[in-house]
Amino acid sequence: MKYVTYYRVSTKKQGIQGLGMEAQKTAVNQYLANRTHEIVGEYKEALSGRKDNRPELHKALRQCRLTGATLLVAKLDRLSRSRRFLNELMESSVEFVCADMPEANTLTISLLAALAEYEATLISERTKAALKEAKKRGTKLGNPKLHLVRNNDTKAATIKRSESAQKHKQDVKEIIHEIIDDAGESLSYRVIATKLNDAGYKTARGSEFTAVQVMRALAA
Repeated sequence: MKYVTYYRVSTKKQGIQGLGMEAQKTAVNQYLANRTHEIVGEYKEALSGRKDNRPELHKALRQCRLTGATLLVAKLDRLSRSRRFLNELMESSVEFVCADMPEANTLTISLLAALAEYEATLISERTKAALKEAKKRGTKLGNPKLHLVRNNDTKAATIKRSESAQKHKQDVKEIIHEIIDDAGESLSYRVIATKLNDAGYKTARGSEFTAVQVMRALAA
């Protein structure tokens, strides 16, 4: 099984090479000890768990999406303490596992999201009750432009597929630019495609990259 590992410490004072990071590596190594595995990427950063803008985690998730790998962390709180971020992680379709609690995976995120939805339901019920009382008092309710927004729900699945496709295109384009920057020189489309394939990246349809697909990705 392919894994992308992600390590995070809360502050720069703890350090990328500090004890906190080493403890996480130990937990990950113990988890992998009796499992057939391949580490296809490793990412580290020193940032608060309450911050959603984390470039290294972004890269780790991107590599998971493009290679079909599972994100592996030492503890759930190494991902994030932000409910909004955890919800977005669930929607990203990236599988992940926590070394110290293997059952804390995508199902756990689903449960956290369910709690958030339950809270939203309670808010909705209170809102409906307030609107009902307002109607009794003669307040005019409703959206005068409702006809302009009807039937949008039927488009949800199509929109989600489109967003997923756009995300994949963005991921691929970012990777290609990183390959070019790392090389420090001009590369042919064929060479870039080879580097993508050697790294285990796949197209949106799960096939290997060709020079033509690289050209189209850069032109997008």
